[in-house]
Amino acid sequence: MTKKLSARVSTLTPSTTLAITAKAKEMKESGIDVIGLGAGEPDYNTPENILTAAYNSMKEGKTKYTPSGGLPTLKDAVINKLKRDQDLTYSRKEVMIGIGAKHILYTLFQAILDPGDEVIVPSPYWVSYPEQIKLAGGVPVIVEATAESHFKVTAEQIRNAVTPKTKAVIINSPGNPTGMIYNREELSKIADVCQEADLWIVSDEIYEKLIYGEKRHVSIAQLSKDAKKRTFIINGVSKSHSMTGWRIGYIAGDEEVVGAMTNLASHSTSNPTTTSQYAALEAYNGPQEAVEEMRKDFESRLERIYPQLSAIPGFHVIKPQGAFYLLPEVSEAVKNTGYDNVDDFAEALLTEAKVAVIPGSGFGSPDTIRLSYATSIDLIEEAIKRIRKFVEDNWKE
Repeated sequence: MTKKLSARVSTLTPSTTLAITAKAKEMKESGIDVIGLGAGEPDYNTPENILTAAYNSMKEGKTKYTPSGGLPTLKDAVINKLKRDQDLTYSRKEVMIGIGAKHILYTLFQAILDPGDEVIVPSPYWVSYPEQIKLAGGVPVIVEATAESHFKVTAEQIRNAVTPKTKAVIINSPGNPTGMIYNREELSKIADVCQEADLWIVSDEIYEKLIYGEKRHVSIAQLSKDAKKRTFIINGVSKSHSMTGWRIGYIAGDEEVVGAMTNLASHSTSNPTTTSQYAALEAYNGPQEAVEEMRKDFESRLERIYPQLSAIPGFHVIKPQGAFYLLPEVSEAVKNTGYDNVDDFAEALLTEAKVAVIPGSGFGSPDTIRLSYATSIDLIEEAIKRIRKFVEDNWKE
């Protein structure tokens, strides 16, 4: 057999975050004292009430198939959550439960894209957006946001990127890897452009509950009837309730598209894991104190480590407003420590300083590194000390 792989998977780039995290874990298991700041998951366990609900569901025999689009009761919980938090009204036919927000996004692009369709992707971006678009036959059109704009694209940049082939725009707020948040005015201008060009809006809101200071989450779907009509809200329990491994996400949006996604799921995944759905049901319907406790802790960590990271020579850091990432611009540090690029610099941090960070090249931001502070404050502060010592010891200016 001369050709083993299909063209669509041959061009895939592996997930940078998962690759670095796996390497750091391998080093740690071999006895090396590595501090990992790569993984994008809270270091909290899933709250006890959710664990109990999952256990009880299994004991009660709730271990069989469910509808492909998810338990009706879980759809109702999502509908109630969207009404409670964003004052948005959806029906069951406009909601689908899936195997994590990542697979929901994958299924959405499969449902709305034909070969050659373009999707505008603001950069820095989450690593899987371009790859999922390409897997659906689409073309990711990267629109660069800079540190000067606080890593947010403008409506005018989106307008300039629109072509007759443009099908959708991705908005990720709070953002990964930047932690930045689009405010109501910025979103309103973007919504106007999407209305003018008749585009879908893919609104990834997975970090919605992790916002700091006086900032508040605004979904672009809240801004007008037209914005709601063309927006797909993507969210889930992974970050908000520390349930990354449970793999439950959801989409809320256009009934026809959500229906097509549900049909696709019926031929690919059958249904999201039943036990995980009952856990998510408790996550949305049960007490929310643990969510706020975790948010406050992340905010406290940010307040402590932001000035420490900013003090490292050659590191230029914009303070994030949400999520649990810092994205310092490190080109000056890279140059003055004798490395050719950020990828080599990040590799040296792992092998020499024993700190795992994610090079920004995987996020379309090659002059940056991403650090996750979703780990204990003692480990984060020790990691920053190691990074600073590495930079200062190798500084050649």
